[in-house]
Amino acid sequence: MIRITELRLPLDHPAEALREAVLARLNIASEDLKSLTVARRGYDARKRGHIMMVYNVDCDVADEAATLAAHASDQHIRPKPDTTYHLPEATLPEGMPRPVVIGAGPCGIMAALTLVQAGLKPIIIERGKDVKARTVDTFALWRKSILTPESNVQFGEGGAGTFSDGKLYSGVSDQRHLGRHVLEEFVRAGAPEEILTISKPHIGTFRLVTMVMFIRAEIERLGGEYRFETRVEGFEMEGEGEERRLRGLHLSNGETLPAERVILAVGHSARDTFEMLREAHVEMDPKPFSIGVRIEHPQSVIDVARFGASAGHEMLGAADYKLVHHASNGRAVYSFCMCPGGQVVAATSEEGQVVTNGMSQYSRAERNANSGIVVEVKPELDFPDDVLGGMAFQRQWEKAAFVAGGSNYNAPAQRVGDFLAGRPSTSLGDVVPSYQPGVTPTDLTLCLPAFVTDAIREALPQFERKLRGFSMDDAIMTGVETRTSSPIRLRRDRDGQSPTLRGLFPAGEGAGYAGGILSAGIDGIRAAEWLAASL
Repeated sequence: MIRITELRLPLDHPAEALREAVLARLNIASEDLKSLTVARRGYDARKRGHIMMVYNVDCDVADEAATLAAHASDQHIRPKPDTTYHLPEATLPEGMPRPVVIGAGPCGIMAALTLVQAGLKPIIIERGKDVKARTVDTFALWRKSILTPESNVQFGEGGAGTFSDGKLYSGVSDQRHLGRHVLEEFVRAGAPEEILTISKPHIGTFRLVTMVMFIRAEIERLGGEYRFETRVEGFEMEGEGEERRLRGLHLSNGETLPAERVILAVGHSARDTFEMLREAHVEMDPKPFSIGVRIEHPQSVIDVARFGASAGHEMLGAADYKLVHHASNGRAVYSFCMCPGGQVVAATSEEGQVVTNGMSQYSRAERNANSGIVVEVKPELDFPDDVLGGMAFQRQWEKAAFVAGGSNYNAPAQRVGDFLAGRPSTSLGDVVPSYQPGVTPTDLTLCLPAFVTDAIREALPQFERKLRGFSMDDAIMTGVETRTSSPIRLRRDRDGQSPTLRGLFPAGEGAGYAGGILSAGIDGIRAAEWLAASL
């Protein structure tokens, strides 16, 4: 098979145009093209009046060798890559405890699935509840202002990505096509097959819930074991220095679970776990992250700004965007986790704090578009003397947001026009905020550091130049967005293990090695492979 990449056609091209374009690109006769399959479909909307569809196509031709030779200098015509995933080979030595995966987010799920498919039978420990019970608790915060600290947007089966847009694309280097394997497993679990071909696949919350349940059933069928509502509170260790090894886990139910191979796949909000890791002298470093707000516009405004007269075209769907501005105070301001046709959600995991996030359903049919507008936080400047200083920094502003919102889990909100004018909002305009349980019009400078609000004020007019309507007066900003990524990175050696606690394999978002569902799933597979190799 031959793969052609970057094959470009007009937005409204007829169906037969794709085959004709392939024949012209390969310079072959129609009878020599046996079949073609779309491997990836996207669009290029950088020129609003000239939107192009962009295809990667796999072709079966009569004489593959001759065709490739004729196009040897064309980097966009190459053999189709082999994306087959090969499971690691491993056998658990006699007498060794079963491997353990801590955390049932996308990293932990893919790590456990890889291990169990390889013949190992992991125990999965999850501090939160199963995904259905967790959904009930999450909705209780959104609808009744009732927070369950161990079961919410951050904690529970499926991880934080369950209540998100379900984006399944990543910027990580993936020469082994592990991302493709993750997507294939998701399709097996019930995701639409189109995620294998569209350039920016997403699933949405409701579909993610059923997929997570399917994967759990598969892991259990093959011999894996889940333990929900169980938290790891400490390690059983032996040895000193580089010879220190993991021997067990102290659990919240009082049990000490024998364990010599453990994948640590906690999320970016497992703050008590980070404190436990520091006490256990597991090597870690402070890591940059970002904080800011969620901004909402009518989705129709974003569609027109991105697509012009083509807004509403069925091939384009709800428009997204990606924006960045380097502010004069030395901080980068950028859009984060953009959710077309979605809603802003309450995402705190600790009492007396307000945290925002964004989510969408598969249809992306809600009235508003939302995105984080966040500013980078630099450990060397903002908390230089404390490896866990980022946690304290996040908490400070989350508590301030709770107070500014009314101390009842309402979120503080401000119209963009008021924010740019430097005055508090006392009412809302035409853009109806989607955050539940509700918002309180106020002044966002009460719950964000000055370097953040200064940088956002500078960035918004710049974003307006790129997307007309972005700084419209009635656009609403809701605070605060603080959980963009983990504030720490756990060190790991080339074999995936902690250099100061052998047998511990840090992985995923919480360990500082991923940023989203797909990259977390990829890192979970890598961690499982490292664990298997260590046996």
